[in-house]
Amino acid sequence: MAFLRWSCEDVAHWIESVGFPQYKACFTQNYITGRKLIHVNCFNLPRLGITDFQHMKLISAQVRELLGVSEPRWNQSIAEPLHDDRTVFLQMKSRTGQQADSLTHEHLLKNKSK
Repeated sequence: MAFLRWSCEDVAHWIESVGFPQYKACFTQNYITGRKLIHVNCFNLPRLGITDFQHMKLISAQVRELLGVSEPRWNQSIAEPLHDDRTVFLQMKSRTGQQADSLTHEHLLKNKSK
């Protein structure tokens, strides 16, 4: 999960490498680091200045692929958990601070099973 340590410039290079060089400034001007990528989806992309719906879908898919998370199921019951363990872990890692920095996926799973 090296992407968690990416700077804004690293994210800008990544968005260029996946075929969207025109959006490099959108990511750098909004200070999108590797930790913030977990929050990048079709809902948030317009806030970054990306409004082409086809591009939004493709970028969201690229982010999910990078993070190793699946596409949300829109027909899921509200009684079911919203996210898989990896998504919950990445959301926790997207925060800053000593607790987020020291958290490991194994530690999250161990605490969940208690």
